[in-house]
Amino acid sequence: MPGLELERLAHLRGSTLVAGVDEAGRGPLAGPVMAAAVIFPAELSGAEPWLAAIDDSKRLSEKRREEALEIIRRHALAVAVAQQDADDIDALGILPATIQAMTNALHSLRVEPEYVLFDYLPLKACPFPHQTVVKGDSISYSIAAASIVAKVTRDRWMQRAERQYPGYGFARHKGYPTRKHIERMQVLGPCSIHRRSFGPVRACGGAGVSGGVGGSA
Repeated sequence: MPGLELERLAHLRGSTLVAGVDEAGRGPLAGPVMAAAVIFPAELSGAEPWLAAIDDSKRLSEKRREEALEIIRRHALAVAVAQQDADDIDALGILPATIQAMTNALHSLRVEPEYVLFDYLPLKACPFPHQTVVKGDSISYSIAAASIVAKVTRDRWMQRAERQYPGYGFARHKGYPTRKHIERMQVLGPCSIHRRSFGPVRACGGAGVSGGVGGSA
């Protein structure tokens, strides 16, 4: 389970507003990469019962992630989400697009963080004092919360995409390169939310389907 040790170390160094940041959606063939930033109140003791709902999003079922999201929104000092769409990913590359989404999420917080904890990415620059943490979503409550917010928000985005682009199965596989997804892409061609710089999408070719998905989770 995560804890608050990293947050407390930052507090001891004088940073009261500590943001955890994580992303969802680096691996899919379609849809955005989504990043979230979460700041919890500095006075948390770690014994609050509601913290038990927060863990690395990969360890939680869909139902538990949805429940955890509402808990995070209720107790966090600030929560923000940002995304980079398929066109951005194709133009920038997946890693730069992910870092841009994370940076945008931080800038979207209603309070400016004094220190940032990132789930590990090879960051070359950040506008805030920070550290990157290997497997941070299993170590830090702030990062774990961000992983949940990013994952749930992205999954909801892909569920809306299913309605906009029926036939691909986006609500089920969320854009990841499953066998069924690739089979449907071979039949229908890529659509406008597919990442055309990714090899399996390029291999399918075709004009595909145009359109767009709007709104937020």
